Amino acid sequence: MKKILIANRAEIACRITESVQAAGYDAIAVYSEPDAQSLFVMLADASVSLGGKSPADSYLDISKIINAAKLTGADAIHPGYGFLSENADFAKACADNNIKFIGPSPEAIELMGNKASAKDLMIKAGVPCVPGYQGQNQSTAQLLAQAKKIGSPVMVKAAAGGGGRGMRLVHELAELEAAIDSARSESLNAFGSDELILEKAILNARHIEIQIAGDSHGNVIHLGERDCSAQRRHQKVIEECPSPFVDEELRQQMGLAAVNAAKAVQYEGVGTVEFLVDDKRQFYFLEMNTRLQVEHPVTELVTDTDLVDWQLKIANGEALPCAQQDINFDGHAIEVRIYAEDALNNFMPQTGKLQYFEPYENVGVRIDHGLHSGCDITPHYDAMLAKLICWGRDREEARRRLIRALTRSRILGLTTNKGFLVSLLEQPEFVHGDTTTGFISEKLLEKLRTSDNNEQLAVAAAVVAQNGAPESGWSNAEPMLVTDKFLVGSADGKAEKTVSTLATPAGYQVQIENSAYLVTITSCDSGTLLYRLNGVEKEAVFYRDDNQISMDFGRETLNANITTYLPEASEDAASSGQIHAAMEGQVIKVLVAEGDKVMKGQALVIVEAMKMEHRHLADGDGEVLRLAIEAGSQVKNRQFMVELKLAGEKDESA
Repeated sequence: MKKILIANRAEIACRITESVQAAGYDAIAVYSEPDAQSLFVMLADASVSLGGKSPADSYLDISKIINAAKLTGADAIHPGYGFLSENADFAKACADNNIKFIGPSPEAIELMGNKASAKDLMIKAGVPCVPGYQGQNQSTAQLLAQAKKIGSPVMVKAAAGGGGRGMRLVHELAELEAAIDSARSESLNAFGSDELILEKAILNARHIEIQIAGDSHGNVIHLGERDCSAQRRHQKVIEECPSPFVDEELRQQMGLAAVNAAKAVQYEGVGTVEFLVDDKRQFYFLEMNTRLQVEHPVTELVTDTDLVDWQLKIANGEALPCAQQDINFDGHAIEVRIYAEDALNNFMPQTGKLQYFEPYENVGVRIDHGLHSGCDITPHYDAMLAKLICWGRDREEARRRLIRALTRSRILGLTTNKGFLVSLLEQPEFVHGDTTTGFISEKLLEKLRTSDNNEQLAVAAAVVAQNGAPESGWSNAEPMLVTDKFLVGSADGKAEKTVSTLATPAGYQVQIENSAYLVTITSCDSGTLLYRLNGVEKEAVFYRDDNQISMDFGRETLNANITTYLPEASEDAASSGQIHAAMEGQVIKVLVAEGDKVMKGQALVIVEAMKMEHRHLADGDGEVLRLAIEAGSQVKNRQFMVELKLAGEKDESA
């Protein structure tokens, strides 16, 4: 191998580029139209435009990737994770064009990429599996009958899926048919297959995965476990190595099962075998990922390895760098995924311009990202912005370092889950290592929602007063009381708050609801704010653009629109019959037609953004008057989509 094309984007493309270049190879990037100015393109030795905006028109187009490799003379392709990384047809296309695919054989990918066939194979190999149904009869009647045999709760899963897509947890069998339809739709859209499997749901289990590696010389070893139990929407949020739940005996048992699973498919490359572990320490095979995992850095930090470099060595025909007995575990590592999402508003994805980004650097801190200040976060790809990983001599040191690194990493311009992650890391269940897949529950989310952001809003109001509000003509030289309105939050989670600010010699007296604050600004220059709040000196960074202000206080962030001079919203706006897109994305399904009768809460349109489906519901009983979109069309945030004539409305045309 001389030149390696990286068929991926963002942080993982940057991560792979680093190891590829360190090993002495040239790294070739491919990119879509929205990614033309991205960091991973800048880091590469050469790059090729794939054109298109959506994954289907760029990173999922096999012919475009192969042509880019030929054009640049690349003799190997690293697929990263996601996109084509577990696509057997892509691996075959590479082989057909004499290009080395850095990963396992097409046969291994095909066997393990389908949850149904993988489970059948694991049962034959003696690996414990969750009871369920993975048969070829995919009729709804058959799935309903099998679910009754399994008993509730039952998990519906896309056979070709991953990352939580095409997965539904059903507590009541009466809800199963709707869950099957929804899972089929999401799976077909995400993976090109609507095949499903059913499994007995193991609630509040531990999600433990084993890192494995195999070479062309018949060697297969494992590098211990990762605990990925803290999840939302069946997607991992926090991962750590080693697991605080796994002892040496269980580690050996699960490690042996994972190695046997890899040997069953003659695995060559780096991969992961995932298990669910119940409270009795009984483990069950979940799936095998025939690629690098998002959370691979925690294993690298604890075992002092470079798993991407291992992939390169294996692809080059070399034996594994070490034997099983040579793997040593040192310390503890924890990783969090920083997402562009409003965690407390149903994890709503966020799009827009990342105005400012400054990651924290220190001993034991690693951040994998592909960001730069001013880059656009589009709806076309996953909502993950970066991965922050911290190593410590023990778990508690790693946890403390991670909290500090999160609070000291600055992100401005759009809502992220940064503050949510800090809260999770401080929950008693996580501190004591008691997290399960049910850790991020609605009860916990409701607890976190109860905290207000009035303190941060008071500081923002002082900054606005210091710089002058748009169109107000007011400055802090005038000793007068000014009342402003701020729309705080994101997407459909916004709340308008009234803030009164009075400039005094001691600072700004700010009144919000029943709370009063004294904010003294000592420095407000170049986006850095030094201030004193109720006598305590603090620091923040901010970005101000006309009627918008974004502030990062470390533990909390605030995004607000100044709405003082905007027209008043009508009181009945919540039930207006005007349905707008809650985010930028693609309309994948229109569920109604003009003239249809609908009920409040009925799904009208499904919009996909950042690989997630979002249902837009009727805000009252009535009739569909007008559709302004169609399946396949792109919509902007707040774009009008459907008009309803609500029950009780007068017919204006009469």
